[in-house]
Amino acid sequence: MGDRDRGYSARADAVHDLSDVGAGTFEGIEAIRNGALECGAGAHHITNIVISGQEDDVVTAQSKGLLLMANGSVTSVTHLDTLPREEGGWRISRRVILAQRRPLGDLHLTYPGRH
Repeated sequence: MGDRDRGYSARADAVHDLSDVGAGTFEGIEAIRNGALECGAGAHHITNIVISGQEDDVVTAQSKGLLLMANGSVTSVTHLDTLPREEGGWRISRRVILAQRRPLGDLHLTYPGRH
């Protein structure tokens, strides 16, 4: 996939569903790459990866991320990934990206002297 994509481990037929953040759904590596360019993704940072259940050589993972768009806006997102085991390792077959629209647990942080 080239230097730009180094470290990205997805199947050739992977699906990325970014409809929750207004960017649509992309099927296949070329469509995913072109979709990222169309959206103007300047950076995509992923953290707090939690791998959950495994069934029939398929695991699910959830992670948090920051999506930096070309216009300078930053969106906090949650990734929901499906990763089947293949000969070369675990590869993403489906990624759903959901926007974080409210504080975790509906907590509203307050600071002394502020309301």
